Amino acid sequence: MAQDTAQQPPSAPATPARALLPSILPALAIGVLASLLLLLVEGAAEQLQHVLWQNLPDALGVGRYSVLWMMVMLTMTGVLVGLVVWKVPGHAGPDPATMGLDARVLPPVVLPGLLVATALMLAGGPSLGPENPIIAVNVAVVFWLGHRFRPQAPGAVWVMLAEAATIGALFGTPVAAALLISEALAGRQTKGPLWDSVFTPLVAAAAGSMTTTLVAHPSFDMHLPPFGQPGWDDLLAAMVVASVGALLGMCGVYVFPYVHGAFARLRHPMLILPAGGVVLGLLAALGGHLTLFKGLDEVAELAADPDGWTAGQFATMTVVKMAALVVAATSGFRGGRIFPAVFVGSALGLTAHALVSDVHPAVGVATGVLGVLLAITRQGWVSLFVAAVLVSSPSIIALLCIASLPAWLLVTGRPQMQLRADGTSVR
Repeated sequence: MAQDTAQQPPSAPATPARALLPSILPALAIGVLASLLLLLVEGAAEQLQHVLWQNLPDALGVGRYSVLWMMVMLTMTGVLVGLVVWKVPGHAGPDPATMGLDARVLPPVVLPGLLVATALMLAGGPSLGPENPIIAVNVAVVFWLGHRFRPQAPGAVWVMLAEAATIGALFGTPVAAALLISEALAGRQTKGPLWDSVFTPLVAAAAGSMTTTLVAHPSFDMHLPPFGQPGWDDLLAAMVVASVGALLGMCGVYVFPYVHGAFARLRHPMLILPAGGVVLGLLAALGGHLTLFKGLDEVAELAADPDGWTAGQFATMTVVKMAALVVAATSGFRGGRIFPAVFVGSALGLTAHALVSDVHPAVGVATGVLGVLLAITRQGWVSLFVAAVLVSSPSIIALLCIASLPAWLLVTGRPQMQLRADGTSVR
């Protein structure tokens, strides 16, 4: 035993404090910048949404969420985003179906069009969130600024700081960024303790989250009925709902490349995006206005009255939102898939509660979100984190950890909801 221990290579020394101190100020600046850019885009989109979905239909005497207005608005959103993709320099970046949270560095010419397309999408109603394009924009901006002011630093450093800062800003807490970075570093050989590697990104994430919190006061707590100590029935419900959520998410994953291929046959963005808008309008007519937009405000409305809809209505919204997510992401709308997936999982959990009243709403929502996010993002820690913060009950964390095991077995090693340039699924 002593001989084996002697033959092991010595572990890398920890990074001294004097080496970490110079990185704190740039990381703080990056966190603030990332948050302010996110808030600027979301604020502009909210103002435009208010005009499009309240002021304009009221002035025209049309119902705000009538089938006619939803069809008009989603189709016109497709037309406007199509114009940006077609005519604006940079064409609003690469195909969004090929993008994930790990953003590539885009040339600066792409960024204005990508920001405009994202704001139009957020305001117009397609079922996508801001995460993927905002991360891509922040990565490009930080990468350019980093190379300009500190060219000796590796480019990967700026990418990691921008991603961490944006994730912290998106979720209003640096914990999600720390978990995501730790997961990314797990497959790499890092020098020294893991905490040395995540120290600077955590500073950026903390600055981003604090800026968002101080300016916008976000909250992910859905204020569901309080959940006490878990029992055996809660454990069974958690495992079943999480597994069903994973299977539902995988249904979306498996049809993803086929729906993308169908829209790609139209070849031109002025055909693809308006066609996507028409399909989204039809889905909204089927699922109702709560299946529009990125979904966080709509989830809060569902959670405010868990018994306010029937199981059939919850199930319809679940399936429609999943279909809308797939259509929006494959037809060229610029956006991310995490936030609408949260709606899908929440509606699924409330469906379970409506079918079986013994399924606690908090257990159903948290485990439904967990299963769907595991399938769509393939990010275990982030899925656990998002599911936990929606409920804000420490006693549910153990249930989530156990429920993640069968759900993970259903999704690991299978295709992901992201495509390569040739249209095949990333595995």
